[in-house]
Formats: sequence, C-alpha cells, structure tokens
Amino acid sequence: MGKVAGANLLIVVSAVVGVGMERRMNMPGSAVSILGVALALSLIVNLALVYVALRPLDDLEDTARRLATGDDGARVPPSILADRDIARVGETLNDLLDRLAEDRARERRLAAQVISAQDEERARVARELHDSTAQILTAVMLQLHAAARESTTDPLNARIATLRELAGEALEEVRSLSHTMHPRVLDDLGLAAALEWLARQTRDQAPLDVHVATAEIEPPLPATVAAALYRIAQEAIRNVVRHSQARHLDVRLRRDGKQVVLEISDDGRGFDVARAEQRRPGMGLFSMRERVTLVNGRLDVRSRPGDGTTIVATVPLGT
Repeated sequence: MGKVAGANLLIVVSAVVGVGMERRMNMPGSAVSILGVALALSLIVNLALVYVALRPLDDLEDTARRLATGDDGARVPPSILADRDIARVGETLNDLLDRLAEDRARERRLAAQVISAQDEERARVARELHDSTAQILTAVMLQLHAAARESTTDPLNARIATLRELAGEALEEVRSLSHTMHPRVLDDLGLAAALEWLARQTRDQAPLDVHVATAEIEPPLPATVAAALYRIAQEAIRNVVRHSQARHLDVRLRRDGKQVVLEISDDGRGFDVARAEQRRPGMGLFSMRERVTLVNGRLDVRSRPGDGTTIVATVPLGT
C-alpha cells in the first residue's frame, strides 16, 4: 500500500507541476492532456507495482512444484522489491526446507552407519563360518573317512557313510551361507567375478536365464563401492526371483567416464514404482537407495506393469 500510494503521489505532484508550468507559459488546452497522460502513467505504474509485489507468489508456486517433483534443493529466490509479508513467507519456507534437509542428511548418516555395521557383521560371521565352522566339518568328514577304513562290520560302515553324507551336506550349506552373507570372491577377485558367481547361484536355484556382461574397470573399484553395488545386484536379483515371474535377466557393469554404472533389467511383469515406493513392503527399494547413497551415487528404477523392470545404479569415481 505504501509503494502504490507513494507512486501515485509522485505522479500527481508531477501532473500538478506540469499544469502550473502550462499556466505560466500560457498554453491553453494542454492541462487536460497532462492530466490524461498522468492518469495513464498512474495505471501503468500501479500495474507494474502490483506485478512486482506479487511476483514472489509465482516463485513460491514454482518452488512447491519443484519440491513435489523431487528437487530437494529448490528454494524461494530473494527479491528486493517483494512485499514484506510475502518475502517473510518465502524466508520462512526456506528455513523450513533447510532444517528438513539437515534432518534428512542426519537420517541418511544414521542409515549409513547401520548398513555399514550390518555389512561388517555379515563379513565377520562369514569369515567365522568359512574359517572355523567349515574347517571343523571338514575335519569331521576326514575322521569319518578314517573310521570307515578301520570299520569291520557292515552296519557300522553304513552308519558312517550316512554320517559322512550328512556332514558333507552341512559343509555345503555352511559354505553357501558364508558366500551369501559376504562372498570371499568379492574381496579376492573383484565385483565382476562376484556378479558371475551370483549369476551361477541364481541359475542353479531358479528357472531364470541370467546373463552377465562386465567391462574391465581400471583401476579396481574401491571396496566400499564394490560392496554397495554387489548388495544392490543381490537385492535386485532376489526381487526378480520372488516377484517378477521373469525368464531372462541381464546384469551389466561398465565404466562411463568418471562413474561406474550397474544395470539390472528383466522381462518380468513389472510394477508401479510410485506405489511400491509408498508401500515399501519389503524395504527392498529403500535399502538399495540407502546403499547407493553410502557411496554418493544414485539409483534409478524404471518399470511399469507388464513391461519389465530396469534398475540402474550410478556411482561417481574419484579422479
């Protein structure tokens, strides 16, 4: 109101001065023209002031739209000509968004710590199974083999054979569980070999044709990046086996400039990504997003009912 009143007062004063000058210069008929120009100018100035004053409302709407589409960095831009109250609304909204971003960053740090601790515990248990439990079962099998050579009765031989068979099955289960929790091949041979091993395990356990295509990545990926991408592939393949009813699955790993890209695609029945993100039934997508966030990457999920699913994890690499 102050801006509009001030602008109109300035125009009126200018018009009065113009009329006074016209009278001193004895120019009949020009007073009406001066007043007409003043009124037209007043209308233009009022429209301009109202537009400038209300422009921040458009900025607020644009910021809300960007936030709705997932742009967490959207903020209301400052304006020196904005109405004071509207500007205060924009500043308050920016403060709320900054605090929300801080809360989300804190939640992500906590989730990262939980996932890192979980991975460390998995690796520790896997080492215990591989280095301790598996070795004990191997020793049991050797002892049973020696006992079978020394046995002199058929019933005892049959019982020893049964025990050896059971111990062998237990040993295979322990080794499989150890690899599932934390594959040693990932530490020894890298991510490409681990993905090949995961594909073989999947083909043995499910009627699914899994094809792996990996490009040589030099230098080798950091351990944290390799572990995160392996867990994402493991979770994605598990979801395909459980839910997609797919027949073919492609796993591709490549380096694209200064980033590494892992892509898992299937020809299954697909799903509605937005609804799945809202329900989070098994926390699968949430877990994959949190894991890729640990290594400053991003996860893109493309799917729709009846058209398969493609999951792309992109992780930047250090220079």
